[in-house]
Amino acid sequence: MPAPTAAAPAVKVFPEPPDLPEPLPEPGVDELRLETVLGALSDPLRLTIVRKLLLESENFDHSCGWFGFDRPKSSLTHHFKALREAGITRQRQYGLERRSHVRVDDLNARFPGLLDLVAAWTPQA
Repeated sequence: MPAPTAAAPAVKVFPEPPDLPEPLPEPGVDELRLETVLGALSDPLRLTIVRKLLLESENFDHSCGWFGFDRPKSSLTHHFKALREAGITRQRQYGLERRSHVRVDDLNARFPGLLDLVAAWTPQA
């Protein structure tokens, strides 16, 4: 008899607030490719970003500073751009700040169960 699997932690999804800026360029739902999404998630920092957004979000979207990573801004910008271009996150420009959230509905429609795996992933210490 197979061992029971633990349920994935609850993913936080906030309703979209009114009057949002337009999102930055991103692939459409029908353009999401599994190999591109998995390639972006293969980096442990990007996987951590997505997991943190899924499980620890406090608002609809978050700036790079919310994550508390001790990394150069240029490095974080690269990782957030990779996630957006893969179609995992949606970014919007608020003045000088970009904020991100996970495209939960789009990814669940295209790749059911993928975000549950990300949420259930435990980073190495």
